Amino acid sequence: MAATEVAQSRRIVTEIPGPKSRAIQERRRSAVAQGVGSVLPVYVERAGGGIVEDVDGNALIDFGSGIAVTNVGNADPRVVERAAEQLGRFTHTCFMVNPYEAYVEVCEALNRITPGDHEKRSILLNSGAEAVENAVKIARSATGRQAVVVFDHAYHGRTNLTMGLTAKNMPYKQGFGPFAGEIHRMPMAYPYRWPTGPDNCGPEAAAMVIEQITKQIGAQNVAAVVIEPIQGEGGFIEPAPGFLPAVVEFCRANGIVFVADEVQTGFARTGDMFASEHEGVVPDLITTAKGIAGGLPLAAVTGRAELMDAVHGGGLGGTYGGNPAACAAALAALSAIEADGLVERARAIGELMLGRLRELAAKYEVIGDVRGRGAMIAIELVQDADRTPATEALAKVLSFCHSRGLVLLSAGTYGNVIRMLPPLVIGDELLHEGLDILEEAFAQL
Repeated sequence: MAATEVAQSRRIVTEIPGPKSRAIQERRRSAVAQGVGSVLPVYVERAGGGIVEDVDGNALIDFGSGIAVTNVGNADPRVVERAAEQLGRFTHTCFMVNPYEAYVEVCEALNRITPGDHEKRSILLNSGAEAVENAVKIARSATGRQAVVVFDHAYHGRTNLTMGLTAKNMPYKQGFGPFAGEIHRMPMAYPYRWPTGPDNCGPEAAAMVIEQITKQIGAQNVAAVVIEPIQGEGGFIEPAPGFLPAVVEFCRANGIVFVADEVQTGFARTGDMFASEHEGVVPDLITTAKGIAGGLPLAAVTGRAELMDAVHGGGLGGTYGGNPAACAAALAALSAIEADGLVERARAIGELMLGRLRELAAKYEVIGDVRGRGAMIAIELVQDADRTPATEALAKVLSFCHSRGLVLLSAGTYGNVIRMLPPLVIGDELLHEGLDILEEAFAQL
């Protein structure tokens, strides 16, 4: 059965996880390292549209998209066909040994669609963390500076450098240090938790960041400011209006490379092709991955030609970077985003979900905040008027939803945020059914 034939309806025929999934889970215990976790250990047989089917025959509503990867849907036929055709011709040569056209085509596409009309260059890599790490390398090489500025609640990856850039200790950093040096963390414009209120958050946070960089580091020593235009693992924190443009202006005035980490926010996810576009921000460098290739591993750094070309020959690359099958899949996925109108679809998903969730927030005091853009939506759970994180409530809600066949993810520095990342091709009926299950979970609380 092809992915397009996956019935777009929830179906529960066993408990979740079912007996076959539990049997595989037992095998896993003696084969897979315990440090690798799974949100919901139902083992997948196939998936398509807004549905994930497991080995027991259960069909679950997908509000996770493999963490914002299957934006165009799982096993989109155009992605499958183009990647399969490439696999039939050759699987690998290494672009640094014998190059191929698809790599160039992906770079041309990224140069065209990323924010800004300046001359650009791109490199292709394997993962978001690898992209962020290379963006820092490029910024340091181009500026001759070393310091890197990041933010509270940030998540940038699991390599040594990107763990250093990441804010949250557990589970990402605990026991893995020491980390790379010359990393400096700044306050994030977090409207829901800003001490003087959301209306003051943007200008106050920007002023604080600029002052701390100037006094504590010296702007002349900063190679790059790295930020997610909407923070992902940190809790889908959308910076207060005005914050990002003010930081960009400061960077421009001081020769600092502004790096937008759009690994999770890119490729139509937020209702713009890239989240930076929402306030007209034009990054010097932009990192992408996740939604770029319809489920195949691919990542990129795209940026100003003078920065990207500042690195010496041979200084960038990697054996698998820009794998030919992944490049073919990316070209199909990028075409699908345009052909299927997925930027506009993401906006429609956001309107539907935010409307329903704000109704829930009016009924249930445990929902402290509803936020997000497009199909990148979160609710933050709190215990009281002091906004104490409600981690136990979150665990109960997730457990209930999982048992009813709704795939949901958690996030947040405080472990109290439910994040929703449905495929952009999901139908309205499944969205409403998933939100009905979520509402039932809060009623159970």
